[in-house]
Amino acid sequence: MLKKSLLALALSSVFLTGCGGSSSNDAVVPEVESKFTFDATEMITNLTNDVIVAGYKNLNDEAAVYLLATQNLANTATEENLAAAQQAWKDVRVHWEQGESHIFGPVDALSIDPHLDTWPLNTSDLQALLNTQSGFNATQLKAFNDDVQGFHTMEFLLFGDGVADNEKAIGEMTALEREYLSATAEVFKSHTQTLFDAWTVANDPNDANSPAYKDLLLTPDNEVYSSSLGVVQELINGMIGIVDEVGNGKIAEPFGSSIDNIDTTKVESQYSWNSLADFTDNIQGVQNVYRGEFLGQADKTGIIDFVTAADAAIATRVDTEIVDAIAAIKAVAGDNDLPFRQAINDADARVRIQTAIDKLTTLQTSLENDVLTQLNEWQQP
Repeated sequence: MLKKSLLALALSSVFLTGCGGSSSNDAVVPEVESKFTFDATEMITNLTNDVIVAGYKNLNDEAAVYLLATQNLANTATEENLAAAQQAWKDVRVHWEQGESHIFGPVDALSIDPHLDTWPLNTSDLQALLNTQSGFNATQLKAFNDDVQGFHTMEFLLFGDGVADNEKAIGEMTALEREYLSATAEVFKSHTQTLFDAWTVANDPNDANSPAYKDLLLTPDNEVYSSSLGVVQELINGMIGIVDEVGNGKIAEPFGSSIDNIDTTKVESQYSWNSLADFTDNIQGVQNVYRGEFLGQADKTGIIDFVTAADAAIATRVDTEIVDAIAAIKAVAGDNDLPFRQAINDADARVRIQTAIDKLTTLQTSLENDVLTQLNEWQQP
């Protein structure tokens, strides 16, 4: 099950082109005048244990809370239980979206990402299942295609189609839909458990003797990471990947080149009107990795400390660019609290959306040109 991140291998060409590559995630570093030294041990340990593993634990714990909420809703159809399940969906979504800043390792190798977060949802197949079957359970549902389970299936069942509002009433939800929702939540929880176990127990669920994936980062000199350089490269590429996806995919694709060619079908999390929260959490995840801690926690070692060792001015500028990108995404809603699905069709909001895209482009450029390239000059102790 061990494999190198395709994202890391693809993006590594940013700095490998000029200095040659090897068969690992590491670069062959040439002699240059502006070498700097930095002991990455503490940073890698902190990011692995206190950001990545801790984040997946939060995801798994919230998935358990969410599963219970859906079971309560399936057993007792009340507005209160529906509201609790809706909020629990949003709560677990936070940890997943922030974790997209490090989509590598088991989340990729074990196909956890498509199992949990396939978009778009296949609403026609979902409706056909609801129309033709008399009941559902987790074992049965786990064999279904990814596009009729996971986050967005549960979102659709909980919030409705999202066109006019995101306030589904309990009277609009059938008993069979509640059963399907609870079964999907059970499958969802099994996947978050698999992901957490892969990082903390054995990265291959079919091989109990395989190392926990965290240990591959903590003790580089293995078939995935031959040195600390490969680990740091993976972490930086993870940040680049999600900034690119948010700016050039999640926002730009539905936004279109003008108000005349918007595409609301491409808006992720449109049923719950949670799109802007998704985008914000994605870049918050970047900040978590860059700073080395979750928002509000005590200062710990992160990528910013690695960059500071090379160039303190760049380190501070990139940190500011992350903050600016988060603020620009939040500002899209404006004074009227427009959901993204409606904002792309509003002239004033489109100006704010373009500002967010521009901020993300600036951040991506800095991560690629000013952060990733520091690996060329890093002299490991």
